[in-house]
Amino acid sequence: MVASPRDESGDLDHSEKLSRCQQLIDYQFKDQELLRYALTHASGASHRLASNERLEFLGDSILGFVICSWLYEEYPEYNEGDLTKIKSAVVSRRTCGKVACQIGLDECLIVGRGVTRNRSYPRSLVSDVFESIVAALYLDGGHDIVRDRLKTWLKGEVEMAVTSQGATNYKSTLQQRAQRDIACTPMYRLKREMGPDHRKSFLISAVIDGSEYTAAWGTNKKEAEQKAAANALAEMNGDPLPYPLPEDPN
Repeated sequence: MVASPRDESGDLDHSEKLSRCQQLIDYQFKDQELLRYALTHASGASHRLASNERLEFLGDSILGFVICSWLYEEYPEYNEGDLTKIKSAVVSRRTCGKVACQIGLDECLIVGRGVTRNRSYPRSLVSDVFESIVAALYLDGGHDIVRDRLKTWLKGEVEMAVTSQGATNYKSTLQQRAQRDIACTPMYRLKREMGPDHRKSFLISAVIDGSEYTAAWGTNKKEAEQKAAANALAEMNGDPLPYPLPEDPN
């Protein structure tokens, strides 16, 4: 096997970095200079406009748009607040830097001699190149190319963010699981209500494809449905019920 060309620091040379990047992202650029700009940090550019700063600016917006569209389409039961929290977690510098390193983009950075790698580049620098690559892909290949790559690269991060940021939205989680596993939408059945009008309690169960799960009490129907969904998820996972039925909800 022929060794890859290396510069004096031991890194891949510029042409090899372009080639390596295209392998990693599974895309061949028509405009190789565009890719070069995307990978070039300001310290390694002949002038600031030859660096990835402008592409990073564009990539930030493209990344946000693609993630927002993805969440809007895939999570129809999540409200605006939930979607905002999930999106913020996914498009954070931490996440972008982490995913860039997982892809291997940190191997492809073109930097000046003043930027020493040591063990690794700063996470912010790697995060920036992720956004600039997103922009370069969009300009060279179009929206579909970017969307498909991001859905591959960020799938795990989106799922993690949905679990952590939307953990209290049990109805949304249950709906996603039911639609994914059995192509069915949960229904909610009012079993009982009690108490005076100013202090009513509602007993509601979740029903999925004819299977009814343990009901839960709530001080309003929305709360009872959320608790019923939590019980259903627990039963499906074989976990203890978070809202076991009391003898008297009051």
